[in-house]
This record gives sequence, C-alpha cells and structure tokens, in this order.
Amino acid sequence: MEPAFWQQRWADNQIGFHQAQVNPYLQQYWPQLQLAPGSRVLVPLCGKSLDLAWLAGQGHRVLGVELSRQAVQAFFHEHGLVPQVTQQGAFEVWCSGDVALWCGDFFALRAEDVADCVALYDRAALIALPPEMRANYMRLLSQVLPAGAGLLVTLDYQQELLAGPPFSVADDEVRRGFAGWQVEALDAREVISESPKFLQAGVTSLVERVYRVTF
Repeated sequence: MEPAFWQQRWADNQIGFHQAQVNPYLQQYWPQLQLAPGSRVLVPLCGKSLDLAWLAGQGHRVLGVELSRQAVQAFFHEHGLVPQVTQQGAFEVWCSGDVALWCGDFFALRAEDVADCVALYDRAALIALPPEMRANYMRLLSQVLPAGAGLLVTLDYQQELLAGPPFSVADDEVRRGFAGWQVEALDAREVISESPKFLQAGVTSLVERVYRVTF
C-alpha cells in the first residue's frame, strides 16, 4: 500500500474504515489497562478517529500518526479546535490541548519521538497493511516503544475471498509479530452478519479480536 493509495482514499472520501462513534471495545477494555493520569498514548494510522478525543477525555495525552493531511485537518475542524502547527523531524505536528497529530509516514517514527508513550491503541492500523508492511509495522513498534501496555483490534476472515484493506490478520500472526511482548486475547466476536461487503463476497466468517498487549 503506497502512500498515494491512502491519499486518494481520503481525497475520494472512501473512508469506510472511519467509525461514526467511539469504538465500543475501546470503551469496554481500555480501563483494564489502569494507566496513570496523563499517560501518553500512541495511536498509529489514526485518521480522524473519534477515539482520539475519547482518549483525551479520559485524561491521556494523545499522539496520533496519520499520513493524510486532509484527515488531520478534518479532525480539528470537526471538533472545533484551532491547532498549532510545527515541524518535528519528518512530521508536521498539529497540536491542540492534549491531542497531537503527527502528519507523515508512520515508518519514519524514531524511538525519541515516542519515548514518553506508555500506551498503544491500534484499531485500524495493523489491518490496514498488507503482509510485508504488517511485519515491518510490528517490528518498528517493538523497537521504538518503551515499556507499557495497549489494545489491539484485528479482523480474521478468508483473505482469498476479498482483497484488503482491511486485511485479515490471524491470531498466530499477531503472536509471531509481537513475539517479545505479552499478548493476551480479551475478546473474539463473529460479526459477519453486520458486514454486507463481506457477505456479498462470499465470506462466511468475520471475527473481530481484541488483544491486550504489554511491551
């Protein structure tokens, strides 16, 4: 998935991955992480997710990383916020209150950029990437993040029946990719009945999985 692919998706408003409400798994399971007030949360490939504002509302400092400048602009506009814009290395940083969105290539992140991030939230990043990029993504997170904990949400289905994104990520791939982390399955739900696109493609099972990861 080249950067131009995602830029075009935003330009064409083909953003079916954007949820019109805060993710219910986030609301249900995030409190179990028992993070200290003010903890900084890394949210990769964040788009304009409402989850960013929810995390900030829980008393966290949020560092979202997003390739599309259009998505970053939309987040602040839709929340009635006027951000300050600065440059941080390879990233254009948009900041208002406890939310900072870093606009640029996630794979350009360095350890010093996320040195104070003790939490991770990934609802739609890992599943947005094809296999080789997923491996690189998990490797980078393992290399740059300090000690902490987070939530990961994945999808698992018959990949050969439908081209991603979102891509299917099996349980064993998650555990291999984060081999140095503690990975705990919290939830697994069959959601095929709620997914017309997958049904039309002949997919018979679509499982959402939620993991707690400790790094």
